Amino acid sequence: MEAQHKISAYTLFSGSEGNCIYISDGKTEILIDAGVSARAVGQALAGIGSSLERISAIFVTHEHIDHIRGIPVIERKYGIPVHMTAPSIFAAGFGEGMNLISHEPLYSVTVGDMEIRSFATSHDSAASVGYVIDTEAGRIGIATDTGYISRKMAAELKGSRYMVLESNHDPDMLLCGSYPPTLKQRILSRMGHLSNSDCAHLAEYLADEGAERILLAHLSKDNNTPELARSATAEIIVGGGYATEVAVAERKTATRLV
Repeated sequence: MEAQHKISAYTLFSGSEGNCIYISDGKTEILIDAGVSARAVGQALAGIGSSLERISAIFVTHEHIDHIRGIPVIERKYGIPVHMTAPSIFAAGFGEGMNLISHEPLYSVTVGDMEIRSFATSHDSAASVGYVIDTEAGRIGIATDTGYISRKMAAELKGSRYMVLESNHDPDMLLCGSYPPTLKQRILSRMGHLSNSDCAHLAEYLADEGAERILLAHLSKDNNTPELARSATAEIIVGGGYATEVAVAERKTATRLV
């Protein structure tokens, strides 16, 4: 009898210094973003028992450097197909000869037995997207780098069994902090980043739809703390009587989602 395959997912890096998420259904392995060096990605994968040689595809959310830093070297050394929206490829300045697969902002790709589908997020980039990954063991949702959550985004994420969700900042810390006014305005805008409270309200909706574990990601190192982020979401989850687990992704250490 064939062995049963088990889903596995980790945030390898999370935050403004670099982002990378690993997902496997037991047969096929993919990455979402590679915003640190190729060497750092390889070391992180080795730490969870994998390697870049085993990665079948990389899916990029958008072209900001903390999501694409390692892409050119990884693609050149390993030839891994990189899926990006056409506007993000152009904005990143990636040249010919790379194994880039260009897409419209809304697209769907099957890799092995996993279906990866994009949806639009609200961020100040050329074409920022999130992803839902459907596997035989359930759906994984990825939503980071968005200033707010629209009804359409929530509908796309509905039914996610496991979720990586941005909880970027505490508004009071941001407003009282040292950032210049223009940067504060950017982060707080609908094209910026998701606050702890907005994250918590989406988490409640996802918990009500059956989410089993939510990993809070892309925390600001200056305008948030893991304790503030977790308490904002956990308070709503516990208050609603949900059994959903809530955890916080480490910045530079692999953190298990499932």
